[in-house]
Amino acid sequence: MGLFGFGKKKDETQSSATNSEAVHTASEQPVEEQEKSGVFSRFWKGLTKTRTHVSSQVDDLIENTEKIDEDFYESLIDILIMSDMGVKTSEKVIGELKRRVAEQRITDAGEARKALKTILKEIMDKPREPLNWPMVMLVVGVNGVGKTTTIGKLALRFKNARHSVVLAAADTFRAAAADQLEIWSQRAGVPIVRHAEGADPAAVVFDGVQKAKATEADLLIVDTAGRLHNKKNLMEELRKIAKVIDREYQGATVRTLLVLDATTGQNGLQQAKEFAEVTDLSGIVLTKLDGTAKGGIVVAIMEELGLPVLYVGMGEGIDDLQAFDAEAFVEAIF
Repeated sequence: MGLFGFGKKKDETQSSATNSEAVHTASEQPVEEQEKSGVFSRFWKGLTKTRTHVSSQVDDLIENTEKIDEDFYESLIDILIMSDMGVKTSEKVIGELKRRVAEQRITDAGEARKALKTILKEIMDKPREPLNWPMVMLVVGVNGVGKTTTIGKLALRFKNARHSVVLAAADTFRAAAADQLEIWSQRAGVPIVRHAEGADPAAVVFDGVQKAKATEADLLIVDTAGRLHNKKNLMEELRKIAKVIDREYQGATVRTLLVLDATTGQNGLQQAKEFAEVTDLSGIVLTKLDGTAKGGIVVAIMEELGLPVLYVGMGEGIDDLQAFDAEAFVEAIF
């Protein structure tokens, strides 16, 4: 899985190679196995709360089930709903599980558990668009979800993969937003383009594009205002930004990432639906996943929106933003 969750560029560095868990694996272990082990260990650690909340209940249910019947399915669907998977997605998952249990003539609850894991992996295995350079990454999301922090971590991630990055502080509406982004630009060691508070966001993006072109940067990451309560203003702002990019940066690939706070659960899903109404989203970044016991929101987002979760936040550190891996996610929970 690549940096943007879309694939792997030939010169991409492997972050897991520097991960402490990977470093301590047996020296004779194949590189691919070391990388897989590193990714899994990060998900295992980051999803501790969700695993404790979900897996223990599923394990108890499996242990106490003598026969796969409606009571079994009802208990299982309750567990999924309580994990913030939502009623709609939970019912669809269990409906598919019932079908497979009948089709494969499964009678053992442990085998049904394996089938459930397979279904969840299939739901979350969304296609990622390939990386194409140069790229403009528009980052949207309401205030408080960790948008600025995410941009800083993305900048560092791409820089470490030997890509040149420029930041544009186009959230000129929120006080000190540009100041916060500048701190992250310093941490990541990448240049930033900013204007005074209250300036036209499209003008910031214009200068950001000129900076990216002049320096032949691979990636321009744009912070945008999260005024979801006023969809008309947000739509107009994003429209103007898109117009500037189309006019001034022809040939650049444009991606729009929505940042959501995993701890808000179904409220985050509602935010995603509302943002999808005003802009074409390319994927989701889910922050604070390590801080929630209800990681089922990941499944709900991907199932109900049809969008890939590209990154998940697994901690407070600058390098704790991980490319999403469906297999590692499911295995770490169950």
